[in-house]
Amino acid sequence: MATTPGRLLLLDTASLYFRAFYGVPESVKAPDGTPVNAVRGLLDIVARLVLDRRPARLVACWDDDWRPAFRVAAIPSYKAHRLAAPGSAPGGGPGGDVEEVPAGIVPQVPVIAEVLEALGIARLGAPGYEADDVIGTLVARETTRSAAARGPVDVVTGDRDLFQLVDDAVPVRVLYTQRGIKDLEVVDEERLAERYAVRPGSAYADLAVLRGDPSDGLPGVPGIGEKTAATLVRRYGDLAGVLAARDRADPGLTATQRRRLLDAADYLAVAPTVVRVAADAPVAAADDALPSTPADPERLVGLAQRWGLTSAVRRVVDALSEVGAATAAGR
Repeated sequence: MATTPGRLLLLDTASLYFRAFYGVPESVKAPDGTPVNAVRGLLDIVARLVLDRRPARLVACWDDDWRPAFRVAAIPSYKAHRLAAPGSAPGGGPGGDVEEVPAGIVPQVPVIAEVLEALGIARLGAPGYEADDVIGTLVARETTRSAAARGPVDVVTGDRDLFQLVDDAVPVRVLYTQRGIKDLEVVDEERLAERYAVRPGSAYADLAVLRGDPSDGLPGVPGIGEKTAATLVRRYGDLAGVLAARDRADPGLTATQRRRLLDAADYLAVAPTVVRVAADAPVAAADDALPSTPADPERLVGLAQRWGLTSAVRRVVDALSEVGAATAAGR
């Protein structure tokens, strides 16, 4: 008899390595003096998640583009406040945009990619898309499988935008890192209802469109805060229902609420494209099975020695060995 593929753990990798960067002292350096605090911290996070959550599958989701052109075209202010000054940083995305990040993290990102590859942990991005979109696409693929052929999905992130993926039917949960990796907040539909008075995740996305998010440069509807947004989404079912009520002058809307929604019509026409994660990004197929042994042990040893990561790498290898072996044995 066929077995289910088991739990899928999706990592919002940049969210986690930034958390590691700020949580581990920059005095943690490689033998050549290069900072490796984000690398070491991320490896420790992965080891702990594997041991605590015991997934059968694991994907490190990657930002191939931190500020996608399609989102900027819809709302030019999207993440504009994070742009580095011209000439202040090398590289950039396909459009030439460069994110302003601490200098110490820049050389660590390629090291993270190399170590993940040597470990055999799947790392997936998509040209022109953010890690959120990669996660959304992988969740969508899992959701479309038959109930017998899919497993539960846990998304690990510090970004509440991904609450929109919460779906008890699959189930899809978000393991929210705001309180730290040792005290993850498990966000399911019940938790969404407790915190935001909406459910399921799709309703949270509609709330987010109305509320906006200054941290992403999204203005929202002026005068419509989180509580009012939640009330409107609950009353009318979804954003489309709210806009239909606006257009027919539904008596459930106050005159002020209707005016604010009308004044924000241009924003509301494009904001869902920006707020909602993609479900169809061109994410390549990959073997997402949790590795029980490193894909390239010799290379992994070399990387561990070069960057002074022997202990951190060993912790990940031990965690993968323990959980991968148990998964293979059907336990």
